[in-house]
Amino acid sequence: MAQTEIRVGLIGSKFMGVAHSNAFRNAGIWFDLPVKIAMKAVAARDHQALAEFARKFGWESCETNWRRLVARTDIDLVSVATPGNLHKEMVLEAVRHGKHVICEKPLANSLADAQGMLEAVRSAGVRHCCSFSYRSTPSQALAKQFVDEGKIGRIFHVRARYAQDWLINPGFPLTWRLDKEVAGTGVLGDISSHSIDATRFITGLEFREVVGNLKTMIKERPLKANDPEAGVGQVTVDDVAQFLCNFSNGATGCFESTRLAAGRKSHNCIEVNGDRGSICWDFEEQNYLHYYDRGQPSQEQGFRKINVTDYSHPYGGGPWPAGHGIGYGDTFVIEIANFVRAIAENKTFHPNFEDGVECQRVVEAVQTSAAERCWISLHPKPKNQKEHSAA
Repeated sequence: MAQTEIRVGLIGSKFMGVAHSNAFRNAGIWFDLPVKIAMKAVAARDHQALAEFARKFGWESCETNWRRLVARTDIDLVSVATPGNLHKEMVLEAVRHGKHVICEKPLANSLADAQGMLEAVRSAGVRHCCSFSYRSTPSQALAKQFVDEGKIGRIFHVRARYAQDWLINPGFPLTWRLDKEVAGTGVLGDISSHSIDATRFITGLEFREVVGNLKTMIKERPLKANDPEAGVGQVTVDDVAQFLCNFSNGATGCFESTRLAAGRKSHNCIEVNGDRGSICWDFEEQNYLHYYDRGQPSQEQGFRKINVTDYSHPYGGGPWPAGHGIGYGDTFVIEIANFVRAIAENKTFHPNFEDGVECQRVVEAVQTSAAERCWISLHPKPKNQKEHSAA
C-alpha cells in the first residue's frame, strides 16, 4: 500500500524551530503533495513554553526528552532544529530508529562528525536534508539554471558576502552562538556556510584551495543583558570571517561574513562573472535576479533586473500569484515540500548531507588556514590535469 502521510517530529522550538514548524504546517496547503504531513510531536528544553508552542503551530503532542521523540513508532521524519553541538547525537539516534532526517546547517561542528552523519544515513538507507533554505528561493535557483544553460559561460570569479549588524553593540550579551563549544565557529560556520553552499549550488564548482582570515573584534561581552553585576564572558568564536579560494575549474573566489556591518540586516549576496555574462543574487531582493548578457548589442547592454515570481520560474516563483513574491519563511515551506515529495516518491534530494559535508570541508579548511596562516588544499588537482578552458 502506498504511503499516505509523512509523520513528523521536531526537536527545537526557538528560531529554527519556528521556521520548520511554519513550513511543516503550510507545505501541504500551498503545494499539491503526494502525501499528507502529520505534525506528531515537538521536543524542546524550554518545557514551560513547550505546550504553548505546540498549540500555536499545530503539533499534536509534546516530549520533554528528545530521545523519546525519535524512538516513537508514529514518527517517520525527524527535524533537528538545535545548536550545532547537538546535531550529531540527535541525527544518529534518529537514524538508528529508521527515521528520515532534516538537519539544520551547519551539519555538524566538525568535518569528522559531518562525515559520520553522512555514513549513518547512507547505511540506514533513509532520506536526508541539510537545510540550506536559500536554495529554495526561485531567484537563486534561476541563477543556477542560467549557469547550467551556459548563459554565463566560463566562470572567472565568484564574490560572496553575508553581512549583518546585530552584534555591533558590545553590550549585547553573550549567547550560544558566541561559544565555540556549542556553535563550533562564529560567522564562518553560521553564515559563510550559506555562501559556500550557494556557490556550489549555483556554479557546480568545487573549492580546491582556500586561505582564510578569522577575527574576533569584540572579545568580551556581558553574561546577561542590562546586568553589570553578572560580569562578562569571553567570545570564543570569530565575528568576522574572510577567505580567498581557487575553484576546480581555475576560477577564483572572494568571501566575507560579518555581524559588525552597520546597517546590514541580512545582506546575503553572491555575484558570478563569466566570459558570456554575469549574475548577481541578493537575498535582500530575493524576488529578483540581476543578469548581464554580453551577447546583447552594445547599445542594449546592462544588468537586467528579472522579477522571479512567474509560474515559469523555479518552484513556480513561489506559492503566490505572479508578482507577489516570497519571504524568508516561504523558502522553508518550499524546501520542506520538495523534501517530503522526495521521500514519498523515493527520489534523491538536494541539499542533503553530502552537501553538508562538502560545506563543512571548506569551513574546516578555512579554520586551519587562518590558524596556520597559509593556503590549504581541499581537493588536490590530479597530476597533468589542465585548467578548465572556455566552454
